[in-house]
Amino acid sequence: MDVLVLIGRVLFVLLFLGSGFGHIAQRKQMVEYAKFKGVPLAEVAVPASGVLLLAGALSVLLGVWADLGSLLLLVFLVPTAFLMHAFWKETDAEAKQLDMIQFNKDISLAGAALMLFAFFAYVGSDLGLTLTGPLFSLS
Repeated sequence: MDVLVLIGRVLFVLLFLGSGFGHIAQRKQMVEYAKFKGVPLAEVAVPASGVLLLAGALSVLLGVWADLGSLLLLVFLVPTAFLMHAFWKETDAEAKQLDMIQFNKDISLAGAALMLFAFFAYVGSDLGLTLTGPLFSLS
């Protein structure tokens, strides 16, 4: 089971690693898009969210307080869904459809991150192939 969980962790964080890197490497373009979407303090929010994404993803990937890493990803995903993908505000049918897809993706991934948090916090140190045990305990 340890190997299956490790493979799942790797697959789960690929999206977040790429996105976190993009928030930092393509900061200027992402700040402009965030401003267009009405994100307050976009100049600060974009690089900060990139760091949040990278920290959460690396935590889950490496198994260093993976429960905390899961919560960091959750903290990114929920506000992002509502701020960046507010499909209910769109009037263009194509833009509305794209935002609805992205909103649903973010909410679904938030659910997965919440389940990962519970999994890591409940199983604790019994889960192999991690560098540390969880920071929180649900058992």
